[in-house]
Amino acid sequence: MPGGQLALGPRWLYPAKAAATTARSARWLLRRGSGGEGIRILFYHRVSPDRDELGLAPEKFAAQMERLAALGLRAVDVNEAARALDAGITAGLIGLSFDDGYQDVADHALPVLDRLGFTATVFIATGVTGGRAHFTWYEQQPPLMSWDTIRALDGGPLRFEAHTVTHPNLLQLSDEDARREITDSKAELEQQLGRRVDAFCYPAGLFGARERAYVEEAGFANAVSCEPGINTAATDRLALLRRQIDRRDTMLDFRAKVAGAHDTPPALRGIYRRLRYGA
Repeated sequence: MPGGQLALGPRWLYPAKAAATTARSARWLLRRGSGGEGIRILFYHRVSPDRDELGLAPEKFAAQMERLAALGLRAVDVNEAARALDAGITAGLIGLSFDDGYQDVADHALPVLDRLGFTATVFIATGVTGGRAHFTWYEQQPPLMSWDTIRALDGGPLRFEAHTVTHPNLLQLSDEDARREITDSKAELEQQLGRRVDAFCYPAGLFGARERAYVEEAGFANAVSCEPGINTAATDRLALLRRQIDRRDTMLDFRAKVAGAHDTPPALRGIYRRLRYGA
């Protein structure tokens, strides 16, 4: 996309990805191996009944969170997960985050998190939230949480952190523009919330050494990617690993992702991302 804009993948990609995911989950079901010690971080975008590849039906989200609780896991926000890694306390924890700040997260996810005693990070693009930019993959953008809503909810089950200003592909921007997207998002969010903002999310998980350096320069303590895997004490805190939960995932897929069966990238993912995004 021109000018660093991001877009969803082609339509054929999503059913193909779902089929590959289910096949991998089925192999896990036969083995049921341990995924190792550490903290996995799950991430979502929307929790909505809309037919949106970035959305998960509210009833599926509730069932997934209840599954975590039944497994004896407590979902925590990204900063708490990082602190637990620093302290060497990983048992019984799983990280949880949402990208973009859609209103349906407050409508449908928040009550579930509150009921179960879970917390989650919501990464917001400040310029999009403020109405100065929009998510380029939507013809009609779903409603986002307003600044008033964000300020009212921050510090409860939802904790808000930075996701650039306009949600671009940082890899395609000039040095000056990439740095500004990162540093300005932190400054604006801190002004809105009246507190320090410690975590950052690279849009679409796209970053390299330059972007990591800008995140460190801006003063972030933690940053998340979209690369799957388990986070340990040795994991770079500015390149934390996350696994996306998709709209088409079955409960088997969810269980397999939580257990570590999807800790490595799918075949050809790296090639696809290099060709599409320059990753």
